[in-house]
Amino acid sequence: MIEVKNLTKKYGDHIAVSNLSFEVKQGQIYGFLGPNGAGKSTTMNIMTGYLSATDGEIIINGHSIFDEPEEAKKHIGYLPELPPLYMDMTPIEYLKFVAELKKVPEKDIDKMLDDIMKTVKITEVANRLIKNLSKGYKQRVGLAQALVGYPEVLILDEPTVGLDPKQIIEIRDLIKSLGEKHTVILSSHILSEVSAVCDQVMIIAHGQLVANDTPENLSKIIVAYNTLELTVKGDRNNIKGLLDEIEGIDELEVHESLDEGCTDFVIKTAPEVDVREEVFRLMSNANSPILKLALCNMSLEDVFIQLTSDKKWIINKEKKEKKKWFGKKVDREETEDVSDL
Repeated sequence: MIEVKNLTKKYGDHIAVSNLSFEVKQGQIYGFLGPNGAGKSTTMNIMTGYLSATDGEIIINGHSIFDEPEEAKKHIGYLPELPPLYMDMTPIEYLKFVAELKKVPEKDIDKMLDDIMKTVKITEVANRLIKNLSKGYKQRVGLAQALVGYPEVLILDEPTVGLDPKQIIEIRDLIKSLGEKHTVILSSHILSEVSAVCDQVMIIAHGQLVANDTPENLSKIIVAYNTLELTVKGDRNNIKGLLDEIEGIDELEVHESLDEGCTDFVIKTAPEVDVREEVFRLMSNANSPILKLALCNMSLEDVFIQLTSDKKWIINKEKKEKKKWFGKKVDREETEDVSDL
């Protein structure tokens, strides 16, 4: 659907995007993440034809955005962070104007716009001036213009920025429904939103792709062990002695517990090792009640911080070489130091 090959963008001596490559497959919702200045907005602007590139290639459904811009743009609907709205128009006037710009056949315009306005739920405000609409409705109108022409790909840059919690939930649900018919690339700083909406997450830092996987798999790539939190009632030394006997535990931490007569333990094992049943059996036989037994996973926020805090490493799932990084073992490939960018 979309192929980005060795994309580079320079502003004078500053490299905003550095040799970036990835593919976007049809029928999925992609989260495009990165800290401020990482290069994600620059990448999205190049993908949509708003910016030129210093080097590289972008193919949209078989068409180069640089060599065949008009043909490539037919397959893209774009919602910038600030929707390009004409405030003195009504939504229906504005969408008809957009349809003409996109060369939608005149006989199809009315039916298409009626369908799109129902999809984004702006039919009831179709004849009100855009300048008098709420922020949420303005965002919906912007989303409607991206849908004009029924493009296969929707690129949405911070679609929920500035919205209240209720509006965010509504736009989030709308994006999920759009993912049933379109391939969606979603840029957002709200990581919980990305976890809830996206099938795939791409994280960019310092102009380079540092991760491209499902939200669930990202934590598995980074963390080379399982972490089990345990709270047990009973004699601390006796319980620790029993836990020490379990094969497969790489590390055992002992902590004071807030619960009277209890001890907190943190158990670390290899990813493929699960000792929960053995722990339960031993504690049951020792008549030591378990008050807490929880397997801990990294949140997308944790993953994001880990991946964007180091400039020298990128994830490469193809290589299986294990290297130490921040005390954890991860699959990584060393790249050029870009600390001066």
